[in-house]
Amino acid sequence: MTTDPFNPRRALPADATVARWRAADGWPVRRFDRAGGTRGSILFLGGRADVFEKYLETLDHWHRAGWSVSSFDWRGQGGSGRMSPDPLVGHATDFAPLVDDLAGFWRDWAGTRAGPHVVVGHSMGGYLVLRALVERRIAADAAVLVAPMLGLRSPLGAWGGGRLAAFLRDRGDPARGAWRLRDDPAARTRRQRRLTADVTRFDDEDWWYAQDPAIRLGPPSWAWIAEAFAATARLRADPRLRFVATPTLMLVAERDRLVDTRAARAVAARLPHARLARFDSAHEILREADAVRDRALAAIDGFLDEVAT
Repeated sequence: MTTDPFNPRRALPADATVARWRAADGWPVRRFDRAGGTRGSILFLGGRADVFEKYLETLDHWHRAGWSVSSFDWRGQGGSGRMSPDPLVGHATDFAPLVDDLAGFWRDWAGTRAGPHVVVGHSMGGYLVLRALVERRIAADAAVLVAPMLGLRSPLGAWGGGRLAAFLRDRGDPARGAWRLRDDPAARTRRQRRLTADVTRFDDEDWWYAQDPAIRLGPPSWAWIAEAFAATARLRADPRLRFVATPTLMLVAERDRLVDTRAARAVAARLPHARLARFDSAHEILREADAVRDRALAAIDGFLDEVAT
């Protein structure tokens, strides 16, 4: 594995550490830390099937801006312990253990890192961050939600998609993959277009998988999909949204084909201290082409300059 300091997308910085954190139930969780910042501390949380390596470039940007940065792989994916008999299937019947992991990690992390303490969540990570704030499991000085999973895209709509996912979950092994993992060129191109217009950044993901195949994850289980529909619906209906006091910036991708952008905008309107920034992009805003990514980072930097001082 290279440690070339001039390639932040495909290199672990020499001053970073990768270690194991143990959740309250003993679950092994892989963490990334790069200390040394003087502005405060950022905890970044990726989405379903993400690994922190995909965001090394963004973490490097924040570190250069003076922040200490940390991240971890959610249980069930990346370098953390898996929850499915098939290690390539992302399985979960309940997202509560992931919220518990975030709360426990936050407690340990915030207790040893200088403030202000900022939490950034992408996609599923954005849902889990907002849920943790609503449930008062974490107390952040600022939050950034990037293309948050506050609803799933479905041709049947939220209600129909949720009903179909629950039906299929109950008609067989709920831990089975919802589709097959395919690596042919056509499938890769379709996936790339759903995530980012930047082909080189998309290729970074496969480069890291080649270094460590064990961190790769494929499709979700039907149980995961059913829970995603149900859990996001519960959060959208939660009356406690209007009591979230944390200053929040929400970035949404108007060409998102994975999560429901309209649902995210509706939630943002209910948060009393939220700002919304819209981008003409695919799902992975922070891994998009430079024109989009640079504007997103500038929006985040400006927001943190104002509220996290």
